[in-house]
Amino acid sequence: MPIKELPFKKEIAYAAGMMGWSIMTNIIIVMLPYFYLPPNNSGLTPLVPQLLVFGAFNILSLIAASGRLFDAIYDPFIASLSDASDNPKGRRIPIMKYAIIPAVVCCSLVFYPMVKGESITNAWWLTIVLAGFFISVTTYIIPYNALLAELTHSADQKVKLSTFQQVGFVLGMIIGAMCNNYADLIQDVFKITDRSEALQYTIFCLSIFSELVMILPVIFIDEKEYTDAKPTHIELIPALKNTFRNTNFKYYLISDFTYYIALSIISSGLLFFVTVLLGLPDSDGGKFMGTMVILSLCFYPFINYGAKRFGKKPLVLVAFAILSLIFVTIYFLGHLPFSPAVQMYILVIFASFPLASLGILPNAILADIAQNDTKETGENHEGMFFAVKYLFVKLGQTMGIAIFAMLTVYGKDPGNDYGLRLNGVVGFVLCILALLFFSRFKENKASDL
Repeated sequence: MPIKELPFKKEIAYAAGMMGWSIMTNIIIVMLPYFYLPPNNSGLTPLVPQLLVFGAFNILSLIAASGRLFDAIYDPFIASLSDASDNPKGRRIPIMKYAIIPAVVCCSLVFYPMVKGESITNAWWLTIVLAGFFISVTTYIIPYNALLAELTHSADQKVKLSTFQQVGFVLGMIIGAMCNNYADLIQDVFKITDRSEALQYTIFCLSIFSELVMILPVIFIDEKEYTDAKPTHIELIPALKNTFRNTNFKYYLISDFTYYIALSIISSGLLFFVTVLLGLPDSDGGKFMGTMVILSLCFYPFINYGAKRFGKKPLVLVAFAILSLIFVTIYFLGHLPFSPAVQMYILVIFASFPLASLGILPNAILADIAQNDTKETGENHEGMFFAVKYLFVKLGQTMGIAIFAMLTVYGKDPGNDYGLRLNGVVGFVLCILALLFFSRFKENKASDL
């Protein structure tokens, strides 16, 4: 029976899954530092103490890092389980459906601390529920992303579906970043005076919405109808070794890892940059994020054309170069000869191209790598490539949150903001490293499958 090409409606259903988990992961990235270690002009109460461990790491940075320790074991496990599945309904979607409700529950619980004030109890609680969130969302993400390589049968299809996927991701970024705007609305409509309570209601409702869109690919895509992948017969450890033997994959992985550290620093710091460095209300954070994402959508046609005309690698290198300059600008926010709002708009305008290109192209590049590897080895273990990638994505996101939280020790409040500015220096170095490593990546244009 011939394999069908995925129709447009089902491409939208696939992208909806990306939007769902993007909302929840971006809520964690953007709101976690702001909710638990807020600046003193936020109207929120700190929930974990600013205690230093080994003289440099504060508790929040260690909590963020510890949750990912579970992923170090679990990501490859779920990928191996998915690759080897002989479920008659498919290798990926039957696993994805079991992850949705636990991810929603744990995302909500992250923002329901045990004690309403600074407490070590909150630190332990946060460690447990973050681990639960990371594990459950991983169970969805790894099989979901492995489907990209299997649902597409040419390079153009990969870029197209990756573009839809990225639209879902950036819409999730907007929705997640606008938590404070929704909280404002809830406070106005329901006359809630407690800011933290309004944020809790907001995040709970957003988590429920995430559940509804994450289930769309499960309902509307019949995996067996659109894929021809067969269970892999490679054991977990050999499969992991095989992915790391691929030189191109290693250069890809290192650059992607450093990029996600940098992106997480920006996302974690957004509300601090807006409220502390520029003195604007926190609800403006969602407005600026929305502007950046909408502008990035304007670049999508160019990214698709440019990938065919020039190749994917040059566009990724240009994006890293622009992103490094954006981090330099972060260091000087509040001191530039423009109004605070104009300074932030300059930042988001220039960030829109990197957001577009680094959102669309890396997954399409990895799908090429995985399918080329399948041709060479005869084994379908796309899931393992995406598992390793997303393990490092999540490690990068976690390191970004941890670095940001750690640097808040050196100042995160109006008049004492040096720690926030240091994030600009760290991000600049990371983007330059990503550019240098990816410059060694060898793009095989003949591999347009």
